[in-house]
Amino acid sequence: MHLAPEAPTATVVAAVSVNDMRERIRRKSRLKGRQPEDAAMADVAQLLGPRPAEGFRRDLLIEYLHRLNDHFGVLHDRHLVALAKQLNLPMAEVYEVASFYHHFEIVRSDDAVAPRLVLRVCESLSCSLAGAHELLAALPERLRAMNLGEGQGDVQVQAVPCVGRCEQAPVAVVHQCPVPHATVDAVLDAVNLKPNRALALHPSAPAAINFDIAALAEHSVPAQPDGISPAHTDLATYRAHGGYQTAAALVNGEMDAEAVLAAMEDSGLRGLGGAGFPAGRKWRIVRDQPAPRLMAVNIDEGEPGTFKDRTYLERDPHRFLEGVLIAAQVVGTEAVYIYLRDEYHGCRALLQAALDDLRAEPPCPLPHIELRRGAGAYICGEESAMIESIEGKRGEPRMRPPYIAQVGLFGRPTLEHNFETLYWVRDIVERGPQWFASFGRHGRKGLRSFSVSGRVKHPGVKLAPAGITVQELIDEYCGGMPDGHQLYAYLPGGASGGILPASLNNIPLDFDTLQPYGCFIGSAAVIVLSQHDRARDAALNVMRFFEHESCGQCTPCRVGTAKAATLMEAPLWDEELLDDLAQVMGDASICGLGQAAPNPIRCVHKYFPHEVGEGPWPGDLPKPRNSPLTEQLPGGLKP
Repeated sequence: MHLAPEAPTATVVAAVSVNDMRERIRRKSRLKGRQPEDAAMADVAQLLGPRPAEGFRRDLLIEYLHRLNDHFGVLHDRHLVALAKQLNLPMAEVYEVASFYHHFEIVRSDDAVAPRLVLRVCESLSCSLAGAHELLAALPERLRAMNLGEGQGDVQVQAVPCVGRCEQAPVAVVHQCPVPHATVDAVLDAVNLKPNRALALHPSAPAAINFDIAALAEHSVPAQPDGISPAHTDLATYRAHGGYQTAAALVNGEMDAEAVLAAMEDSGLRGLGGAGFPAGRKWRIVRDQPAPRLMAVNIDEGEPGTFKDRTYLERDPHRFLEGVLIAAQVVGTEAVYIYLRDEYHGCRALLQAALDDLRAEPPCPLPHIELRRGAGAYICGEESAMIESIEGKRGEPRMRPPYIAQVGLFGRPTLEHNFETLYWVRDIVERGPQWFASFGRHGRKGLRSFSVSGRVKHPGVKLAPAGITVQELIDEYCGGMPDGHQLYAYLPGGASGGILPASLNNIPLDFDTLQPYGCFIGSAAVIVLSQHDRARDAALNVMRFFEHESCGQCTPCRVGTAKAATLMEAPLWDEELLDDLAQVMGDASICGLGQAAPNPIRCVHKYFPHEVGEGPWPGDLPKPRNSPLTEQLPGGLKP
């Protein structure tokens, strides 16, 4: 028998050893770049608390950054690395979010020390009119004399955009504690009384009143004596006066949702955050979208001159929350996300306490409600930018379509509302749509909450009839102009709403009435200028604000606002170049910030050409002298 030759035996050679394989796995499991330090990991773990079974939520990234920033006073880069590890995110993603928001300061040096206190002074238009720049100039020297100057890294002074207290101008904020009608001495007293971050918090508000907003129709909202923490309506007081009965009846099926929706439509209530879209129609659009649906509430009240939402919230948070419950039930939203600007520290504590009380004693089944904290970005007042921020991202506006009513928060149909819009829901449902629509002047219908600041005797929130003129508003609600001042110009809709001359003081103030004049009412923030001011200086102030607050996503806005601010500093404006720039910004910017930023330029060219060298100074107008706004121009330009 023939035997086949035996096949040669193959030699087995290991490609890698077991230890090599283990090392390769270890390398792949590590983040690329800088590795987290054990001490930093311990710091972050302590502030974040126990790790949930499903892991830390990506959409809470900004909330986690706030915990770090509140505790350490700054964001150390070592903690950002550790946070990225905890959330299983790239370090670049965490850094790009943290670096987007003004209230986060990232430091890279391990031995960097946060200042004991940060002292912020608002330099937006109303505060500048009241002397903010003089305050900014005087404070560093006085702090140094007290051995509290910036040289020791002890008290840091910052000029900041609007902090939402324009009726109390000028305003400083010592850490989280506002100083209304600020003087150098008042600010230094606050620093001495609150020597560190642990003490310099917004004072608690007493709960002692029933705040009936309907009773204030066609009146001014009374000012609080201390100007910081008004007495407010707590849950027991609110329910004792009929609060939450409407929401409970609706949720429990005792009231017809369609009837509520019809009342909203018949009232003519429009979105009071600036866009003015009919509220009832918005409810119906979102209600018709497939479930699950969400709600996002915008309290990122950052428009210079606007403070109505804060005024109402700090006096009665439950009327707003009942509006939230009614809207959530009618539209069928399963969760609500409330986005509150970071400057409103007192409102945040008050609203969180109101939510806790409501959950402890619910009048009816409640939807899931989360209170989210902004981080100092005006752009997040734009609805899609706010949604991006709630998702824990940079607050950059989205391209549309799709609209957020179809694809909004977390990709779901979303009902987005301004705070004040929801604040009126209970009264409209209980009193009937005709009650709200019965107010008005000059052919307009409804009530408007005007935030009035600048050159008036009694600034504040004025709950006036829609269609009132600025002259009627000043004379009937504000006590007139201060002694020695006469109306010269006014901004009818905050920084972005344009500027009008005193000769147009008879235009009804409402949605759709100001567009023919190149302006709009927006959030109804009225800033009054006198003959001692110049419209060109006000326009430059707001353009600098837009330059600071542009998110930078689109070139026309990012570059256009900066270029416009530079051109507007010239004694004689280049009309052709500025008009061309305004056209590009308005046509090509992604969102309303860049589209509306040119409005002040166009208004100055149209109504105040004498101020920018485009015509003779009118003989009946006195030339302003020593304007606080003029002093901030290069070389202290004089008219």
